[in-house]
Amino acid sequence: MPVEPIFDVAHLGHVELLSNRFDESLDFFTRIYGLKQSGSEGDSVYLRAWDDYEFHTLKLTRSDTTGIGHVAYRVSSEAALMRRVAAIEASRFESLGWVEGDLGHGRAYRFEDPFGHVFEIYWDTRHYDPAPEDRPALKNLASRFHGQGASPRRLDHINLLAEDVTEFRAFMETCLGSRVTEMIELDNGRLGGCWFTVNNKTYDLACTEEHGGGQGRFHHVTYATDQREDILRAADIFLENGVHIETGPHKHAIQGTFFLYVWEPAGNRVELANAGARLILAPDWKPVVWTEADRRKGQAWGLKTIETFHTHGTPPVGKP
Repeated sequence: MPVEPIFDVAHLGHVELLSNRFDESLDFFTRIYGLKQSGSEGDSVYLRAWDDYEFHTLKLTRSDTTGIGHVAYRVSSEAALMRRVAAIEASRFESLGWVEGDLGHGRAYRFEDPFGHVFEIYWDTRHYDPAPEDRPALKNLASRFHGQGASPRRLDHINLLAEDVTEFRAFMETCLGSRVTEMIELDNGRLGGCWFTVNNKTYDLACTEEHGGGQGRFHHVTYATDQREDILRAADIFLENGVHIETGPHKHAIQGTFFLYVWEPAGNRVELANAGARLILAPDWKPVVWTEADRRKGQAWGLKTIETFHTHGTPPVGKP
């Protein structure tokens, strides 16, 4: 019998990215990528897309390295938070304990996957309260569409790298109650990648196999646009601003998203994606399995996956 889905976790809440070129990264994420700044504290600036309901979905932190600081999920209630904490503490995975939170939310419980990525879960959150000049005409929007840069609508997903995707899958299923919607099975029997969801989105986190020899590395963070044309417009914006376009625009075979990947000034990979209206509504969904032969065909319309997409992650291998 399939495992009954667990919906203690509501959604991906925010991601902390580290930058050793902080001022340039901040300029990219605000002026070019088009996120809004909702606050700052210490070495961190808090950013959000115009229809993200929370105070922030990206915490950009000044650092001497790059990559990911932590991944945060919001749970569905205080009781759900305590159920997840109990499950994590009873598991074989590492618990880091409670932290007080930051500008965007209350106390959070932190834990770590076997590869060095830090996660946290929280319930008490701060809803974004727009100032009069940022208040939307329609009450059901989080803030006004501003049209600055690429101007994505909301946080969509992240991708992490791991040496053993099967072990990472066990971590996600045990600690967060995530379901696998699609995955890659390699000819040698290993999992090459898994796409996870905690709700009805097709995925909120992906984990793919580490090919660069690093530990606890970050592959990319993705914000969603309303339509494909937004991504085509963004490609020209990136071009005009000297942003490194790594691959795309094109369409993924896995998950079917229309994509564009760039590197922000510190080298962290950032994606814009349009997922269309695809949802996972079946409670007994069986993961879609892709083979090596499938993947050799390239992306949906035949574009081959470039080498850096498999090897580039942050921080760079050999760097702190």
